[in-house]
Amino acid sequence: MFKRNTTPTETTSQPVQAVERITSVLGSGVIWHGSINGSGGVRIEGAFEGEIAMRGMLVVGETGRVTCQNVRANTVIVAGAVRGNITTQKLEIRASGRVWGDVVTTAFVTEEGAFLRGQIRMEETVELDLEPAPESTPSEAAQAESIAATPIQIPEPAPSTDSTQRLMRKKKSDAS
Repeated sequence: MFKRNTTPTETTSQPVQAVERITSVLGSGVIWHGSINGSGGVRIEGAFEGEIAMRGMLVVGETGRVTCQNVRANTVIVAGAVRGNITTQKLEIRASGRVWGDVVTTAFVTEEGAFLRGQIRMEETVELDLEPAPESTPSEAAQAESIAATPIQIPEPAPSTDSTQRLMRKKKSDAS
């Protein structure tokens, strides 16, 4: 009656998707004006104003405040405040999250208490219109490693005529 099922469960042959992770953090005391582009995961706990267009995950933490015309990322998780339109494959607004702007997404998740003022449009696929990832250029890590491996050459200073004359006088006085 309470016997465990001993038959093995079938495993699917679908590849396991890599877990997205945070690679950069904008701390809670930081105010940043500019743009975030590229790939990776970014967590914003401070204030950011500018442009965000990235491959990867964007997390706006509870203390995070983002003001952008358009936020574009594969996954966006909002626990703080975002003022601007969001284009993403997956949007998650946590209970403490606030969004003022229109959203285009394929997947939408909210918690009770989440706030969205704007329109949401669900699509089957979302094009983020990001720049193509550079494949032929070496990675930043490889470039940094190459720079670190390069020996530093410090040229020896040529002796000035004044110091040369002092050396010659000292040698003459030592000889006498």
